[in-house]
Amino acid sequence: MLPPDAPYSPWVLAAVLLALVGGLAWRALRGGRTRYRRFARLRGTAKRQRTYRRWLLESLLVMGGGSLAVLALAHPYVPLLRDQVESNPVVQHLRAGFAASGAVGPNVVAAVLLLLIGVTVGGVLAVRQEDVEGGIPSVGDISALLPRNRAELRYGALLSVNAGVVEELMFRLAVPALVFGVTGNAIVAIVVALALFGALHIYQGVAGVIGSTVIGALLMGVYLATGSIAWAMLLHALIDLRSLVLIPAVVLRVHRVAPGRPARERATTPPPLDT
Repeated sequence: MLPPDAPYSPWVLAAVLLALVGGLAWRALRGGRTRYRRFARLRGTAKRQRTYRRWLLESLLVMGGGSLAVLALAHPYVPLLRDQVESNPVVQHLRAGFAASGAVGPNVVAAVLLLLIGVTVGGVLAVRQEDVEGGIPSVGDISALLPRNRAELRYGALLSVNAGVVEELMFRLAVPALVFGVTGNAIVAIVVALALFGALHIYQGVAGVIGSTVIGALLMGVYLATGSIAWAMLLHALIDLRSLVLIPAVVLRVHRVAPGRPARERATTPPPLDT
């Protein structure tokens, strides 16, 4: 770990930051888009499941391992960044209200999460058959990612929980701490982290980048308001579970589709909804 008062620390962190940004940029601009187009052309579930497994392992190694490596160097900057953020009057007001609420604050957060889940469930249950045939409305192009049978649905759940953990470690803790160690400015650190998080979703198109940036800002706000990364991880996982598990299961009924069913039939004819 690099001591914040060492004169060489910002230079080391700057080199790590350049390497990290370069790797994420390549992953988003070339690897992400190319791999997503290839994945969208896959029809056999065996190949899709192999790709899910590879993505899950890569995410654990690249995002999870990368986050831990960065935090091993820049962890002393996490409390310094948080102190600068908490000196902001708006954040002070939010944190003070949350702390003074005792058990009410966490209960309110939990109630909001349950409300979001309830609204989502009610919305997808209200989707009519013609809406399914016309495509599932979403922010960004994620149609190819949606699981198509029971086996793929399990990977949707694993990918969602994994993203909730490793992406929050990377973009709410590691990257902001790294940028703060270089610039000493909390606002710059947060903006850069949000921009990188949004850019990582460029394979989903412009709408996906914008939507992901907005969601990233919401997750950053949850982390800063509560002071706990666990709440941001939970909310992130729930958002992804909604897209990769809840909608495919409730709307497309993929949990009723056996993996051996022909890919063309699964892709073009979703199971009928009850009327």
